[in-house]
Amino acid sequence: MSCAGCKDGTGFDLPITMAFQPIVDVSTQTVFAYEALVRGKDGASAGQVLAQISADNRYAFDQLCRTTAIELAAEIDMAAEGANLSINFLPNAVYEPRACIRTTLAAAMRTGFPVNRIIFEFTESEAMDADHILNILRSYRAMGFKTAIDDFGAGYAGLGLLALFQPDIVKLDMALIRDIDTDPVKRTIVRNTLNMLRDLGVEPVCEGVETLAEHDVLRDLGVSLMQGYLLAKPALEALAPVAWPRAASLARTA
Repeated sequence: MSCAGCKDGTGFDLPITMAFQPIVDVSTQTVFAYEALVRGKDGASAGQVLAQISADNRYAFDQLCRTTAIELAAEIDMAAEGANLSINFLPNAVYEPRACIRTTLAAAMRTGFPVNRIIFEFTESEAMDADHILNILRSYRAMGFKTAIDDFGAGYAGLGLLALFQPDIVKLDMALIRDIDTDPVKRTIVRNTLNMLRDLGVEPVCEGVETLAEHDVLRDLGVSLMQGYLLAKPALEALAPVAWPRAASLARTA
């Protein structure tokens, strides 16, 4: 099957939309990016939507997610805030990167959304051909997109891939962040992972930040970019307001 033989955006029956969750820079109190998270138009959760993905409709679903995210981001004027748009993609849905990106580029041109503000992030729960992933990531970078590895430290998105390709961003898996304030082992792992990423010139993002204590430990470790319910929950077809932890902490002591 080739991308040229696919009808972009067709073959997936469930109407979808996107919720957007901020990735924030807590040091400057600005929004670095909004991650587009798929939802069903009928209220279906991400899990319910993803449960309908098969080998037959994976490509169409991946293409539909990309164009929907870009169209909505343009509609709510995300770029005017200076924020990036982070789009999750399915590596198994990409047959040839330059052919499969055409619909994405067309959506960006049609809506006026800047290509250099698009981040493609991926996570994969199944082992994949490393050469295939590397071809995708290198092709996307060459076309001006930013790249990110999601859920680093879980599944197959680990050191082996990082040794072969250094993306713009690595998102540390939330399992490493949960209760980091009370778990010295996690603090040691995260501290050394952060040092490694900085040495490689890769920007770390800590996701799944849910408590002020987790936030404070990460700040002490030098983390600027964070994502999680402490800061903002996903907002359906909208830009979620951010609850800045520093301000909340000061208010509690006032």
